[in-house]
Amino acid sequence: MLEIVVQTENGERHVRLSAEDLAGLVRRIGGSGDRFLVIQRIPDLPDVFAQVWHAAGGDYTLEHRDGGADRHFQVKVDAPETACAALTGWAAREPGWDAALDWTVLDLGPEPEVPPLELDEEEYELLHKRVREVLVGGYATRAELAEIAEDYLVTKDRRPVSRVQAIAMADRLWLERVAEQAAWQGETDPERLTRAFAALEASGITARENFACCRSCGDAEIADAGAPDARGYVYFHSQCTDSAASDGGLSLLYGSFDGSSETTAAVGHEIVAALDAAGLSAAWDRSPARAVTVTPLDWRRRLVG
Repeated sequence: MLEIVVQTENGERHVRLSAEDLAGLVRRIGGSGDRFLVIQRIPDLPDVFAQVWHAAGGDYTLEHRDGGADRHFQVKVDAPETACAALTGWAAREPGWDAALDWTVLDLGPEPEVPPLELDEEEYELLHKRVREVLVGGYATRAELAEIAEDYLVTKDRRPVSRVQAIAMADRLWLERVAEQAAWQGETDPERLTRAFAALEASGITARENFACCRSCGDAEIADAGAPDARGYVYFHSQCTDSAASDGGLSLLYGSFDGSSETTAAVGHEIVAALDAAGLSAAWDRSPARAVTVTPLDWRRRLVG
């Protein structure tokens, strides 16, 4: 699998896909509302991406950026196979992937200046703490992190953080976290959790990570999130993620779609078994009215973006 995320014009998001699947997306584009792909590596890094634009009957316009505005390149090719080969080479970091094409540097003008933040110490600490909390949670993209930085201190009469300031702050903290995770070895607890959730999903239980903003919203939305024949569900919402990221353990909320306490209890037992199989410990008193708590938990979720 290629360690990339692909965003499409029509709103699709594909995480870690094969070279064949990437080629399929490239060959698909061209119709109205589905004319381009933007590709980032995992983890996403500021000013590092590739993209392709194609309208039916025309060339394929390829671009890639490797740093600042002076490292943004473009080339036009006339065949999807050529576009696929270049983008796959970029995604796989193949040496000399770009050598066969005649790339030109795009003149995008100077980078925008980022003025310093005009925040007092308390405001800065509150903003930094919140952005860092979401970052450590590990589910936000760089764009979502910047949006949080821009909006967190907004009041009716004041927007103290501009878009460019928010992006600069989010990217700085993002790169710090990328450097931190470079030292992590082996499978982490959040990756074990993902493995457990994948097993539960395969067994007929809708399993969603970082799902919805709270329990009320999660309970209202979970029935539409999975297969129509799912027996039950398990999820944790963003407030649970915040708790896990701050070493507070992780509560898993679950239930059955037939509404019976017997099925709910059975789902709870399956959740505990899946966690155990993935190498995680769970605290649960076997009551269908009580959440399953994953503890102890070392929350080191690798960034995707």
